[in-house]
Formats: sequence, C-alpha cells, structure tokens
Amino acid sequence: MKKIILTKPHISEKSTVIAEDGFYVFKVGKDTNKAEIKEAVEKMYKVNIVSVRVISVPSKKRRVGRIEGIRSGYKKAIVKVKQGERIDITSSK
Repeated sequence: MKKIILTKPHISEKSTVIAEDGFYVFKVGKDTNKAEIKEAVEKMYKVNIVSVRVISVPSKKRRVGRIEGIRSGYKKAIVKVKQGERIDITSSK
C-alpha cells in the first residue's frame, strides 16, 4: 500500500496572505514526517524547500440539532520555499 504524503493544498485567508512571503500550506497524511513532506513538495512542484513546520489539528465535536458527531482531525504542513521561487497551487498535478 502506497503511503499518502500530500493530500491537497490548504486554502484559507491566512494561507493566501502568507503565500506572498513564500510560505505554502498543505494537508498531509497523519503518519508523515518533515523529511517526507520536504521531498514530496520538492519533487511535485520542482522548488527548493528551506523549512517545514508541521501542525496536528485535533478532532472536534460537532452538533446539528440532536445529532452529535465528530469532525475528524488532520495534519497540515507549512513549507517555506527558497526566496524568488513560487508554487502555483491552483494547477492540478
């Protein structure tokens, strides 16, 4: 079974603001580490990565009327690319 490293880009207001400074946010698999994330982004987008930060977002309880459920947690990575390089997140690869 192939290990899932990059799930999809994480698009939000904050991620679009920090993209101007060379930081990009991706949702990643829960069992990935920084080295695997760096290698996957460099291979997929053909850029040089300076640093990788990883954040684990916990699951949360959600309720709609009397129905209760849990929104699953996920892991996201913030990667910084070398100055002068860009990633086009809107293109599908």
